[in-house]
Amino acid sequence: MTIIAAIAVFCLLILSHELGHFIVAKACHVYVEDFSLGMGPKLIRWQGKETQYTLRLLPVGGWCKMRGEDEDSDDQRAFCRRPVWQRIAVVAAGPVMNFIFAILLFIIIFMMIGTTSNENLVGSTLPGKPAEAAGLLPGDRILSINGIAIDQWSDISSTVNQQEPGQALNVVIDRNGRQLNMIIQPYYDSDSSSWVIGIHPEQLRQNIFTAIGLGVRQSIYFVRELLVAIVQMISGRVPVEVAGPVGIVTIIGDATRYGIQSLLLLTAYLSLNLGLINLFPLPALDGSRIVFLAVEGLRGKPIDRQKEGMVHFVGLILLLGLMAFITFNDIVRLLA
Repeated sequence: MTIIAAIAVFCLLILSHELGHFIVAKACHVYVEDFSLGMGPKLIRWQGKETQYTLRLLPVGGWCKMRGEDEDSDDQRAFCRRPVWQRIAVVAAGPVMNFIFAILLFIIIFMMIGTTSNENLVGSTLPGKPAEAAGLLPGDRILSINGIAIDQWSDISSTVNQQEPGQALNVVIDRNGRQLNMIIQPYYDSDSSSWVIGIHPEQLRQNIFTAIGLGVRQSIYFVRELLVAIVQMISGRVPVEVAGPVGIVTIIGDATRYGIQSLLLLTAYLSLNLGLINLFPLPALDGSRIVFLAVEGLRGKPIDRQKEGMVHFVGLILLLGLMAFITFNDIVRLLA
């Protein structure tokens, strides 16, 4: 399941990114020669009216190859012949599509799965855990724990963990207007590093309009948190924590075990990560190409293609070297 989930996630991230380049390139009448998902040997090839579509063996990359992208061309539909603003739009469309894809995933989550309610209502009980064994049912409202009033869901965890570790809890609930007393023995959950009784809150499904607003806000929040984390790592305030393909597969495996909601959330987070990193003005990334195009627009003439190509080539070599180093560290951590 981890392998299947990882392939699906990588393919969706790559497809959304390259599809952004492709859609805007077509809208700007740029001649797209090849649209490829994956790298390595070809599995499926289909020749369209002018574009060749290819599915390749390794789901670790892809491209949208445009005529005149890396070389001069006299074709008026070549990338190099289009106005600067159109070329910037085509290059920026990849990261932008990653942001849009993340928002769409959040909308799906909020509409199909819902948002977590902070009400003190039991949404579900975990099979075989103390809450179920004590007779707690979905829809029960928790009023107090060991005499401490519970007004919202967050009070439950804090109250349980304020008690003597492992102490049996006297839980008062409201069930259809009747108050009931239950004795529940909490257990230590290593995943959350806290004492729990085995319950989940309600999930409230949202309508399309609310989901769109929540999706946009959630994306902005994650991007802001990513930027803060990057600044803190660069400044040395926190340790540098970067995962390569192997590390990401491990994280996807963990998310898969927690269910579809966790996997979709992780995919949205990775999509935002991919979009943001690609906008950085680093050689071989979309952000660097946007900078070169912006300079061309200001100068009124393009930068020497050979010099620009050399910058991107050196950047690509350094990027591949960094990825190899990160992957090696991921494998070492995995085997440790």
